[in-house]
Amino acid sequence: MSSAKPFLPDDFLLNTEWARTLYFEHAVKQPIFDYHCHLPPDQIANNRQFENLYQVWLAGDHYKWRAMRSNGVPEELVTGNQTSDFDKFMAWAKTVPYTIRNPLYHWSHLELRRYFGINEIINEKTAQKIWDTANEKLKTPALTTHGILTNCRVNVVCTTDDPVDDLAHHIAIKKTKLETKVYPTFRPDKALAVNNAAGFNAWVEQLSARSNIEIRDLASFLSAIKNRHDFFHSLGARVSDHGMENIPDTDCTEAEAKAIFAAVRAGTAATPEQTNKFTWFMMLFFGHLDADRGWTKQLHLGAIRNNNSRLLKRVGADVGVDSIGDFPQARGLSRYFDRLDSEGKLPKTIIYNLNPADNYVFATMIGNVQDGSMMPGKIQFGSGWWFLDQKEGMEWQINALSQLGLLSRFIGMLTDSRSFVSYVRHEYFRRVLCSMIGKEIEGGLIPADRELVGGMIENICYKNAVQHFGLEVGKL
Repeated sequence: MSSAKPFLPDDFLLNTEWARTLYFEHAVKQPIFDYHCHLPPDQIANNRQFENLYQVWLAGDHYKWRAMRSNGVPEELVTGNQTSDFDKFMAWAKTVPYTIRNPLYHWSHLELRRYFGINEIINEKTAQKIWDTANEKLKTPALTTHGILTNCRVNVVCTTDDPVDDLAHHIAIKKTKLETKVYPTFRPDKALAVNNAAGFNAWVEQLSARSNIEIRDLASFLSAIKNRHDFFHSLGARVSDHGMENIPDTDCTEAEAKAIFAAVRAGTAATPEQTNKFTWFMMLFFGHLDADRGWTKQLHLGAIRNNNSRLLKRVGADVGVDSIGDFPQARGLSRYFDRLDSEGKLPKTIIYNLNPADNYVFATMIGNVQDGSMMPGKIQFGSGWWFLDQKEGMEWQINALSQLGLLSRFIGMLTDSRSFVSYVRHEYFRRVLCSMIGKEIEGGLIPADRELVGGMIENICYKNAVQHFGLEVGKL
């Protein structure tokens, strides 16, 4: 029993000499380019100093909330506002021992180590000491939002923003001394929600007010959206994002889109068929906007969201009650890519699947429309997302891309998190990547060439993203 390795040693996941060389000599030296996350821009603008460990570690983290519910924790101790931060932290501390083999067990201990220097195994007995130690360190500049981004060497952050956002916090961030470059991302999901007339119309009114364009019809609606796209561009945005079940396999004429829009504005919700048609029409429009501006479009596909109506009413959306969906993906995505490509309007694009059954579909789809018009890897199969951003899911994605595309042109990992202490996910990804490549070098499947393979690791971890997005980066 005494011969077992300590928990999370410096070389964890790095089981060969080559894996350790690739990680410590190449991967770990790269800064972070976080091209998709949900960090709150206001907390960056204000350089938030977190009050306690719960605020920085648990508030808003639906991964942890989901595990707590599975462990029988009452909702009041998960998201409730009638219990103290300490009580909710204790509920999490009691849950952690039950997360063994869930990536949360690794992530949680890595977060405690990397941010707070705490090497304790977290459980009910150690919780008080961890709480006290972390809270003292949270009083220091190193653990403000600026301190975290700086110490983690995050050169770029792309937040996720609604087109009706005034981006005031992004404007404020530009006036700070933060070296990390922070850019908005254009996420117009609400522009597609014609199946909910009340919600859609409320959003259209916000769009009208923000763009200073009276929205009378489809044409003025599109003008208002372009107005906001232009505004985002003026503040440095070069990335859009869409969270969708799938790309509809349908067609929609402008006349049909006009009729659907008019009916919804009059208070009649669109049918499922009409919603698909309007979505297709709008996604072509968004593709043109991105192509004309040289942006990168992200398509996050495959989630079935808000499955618990009880919690949706009580707490709201994005609280950990979403699942992998089994939506058809291939035909609609193929038609979408082909239509934009045939019009000369296919932007740089990243596609992410949530269902691992679609790995090979997505890995082959990106090869259909690569054209050399901009750069290598114009169309990307994105890293393991959400339920797949763990060791096995990352390996599946890397293997599929390797077998069917060019791993060497891959733009690597993103955080996709609302938490400032989630940058250990980049470390986790880099360790998994180096482990896989190192094992194959040791097995004689890849040349033992530091310049060739080490350079590939550096490119995947950081440099490919710099080239792909073309954004000004920080110097951390």
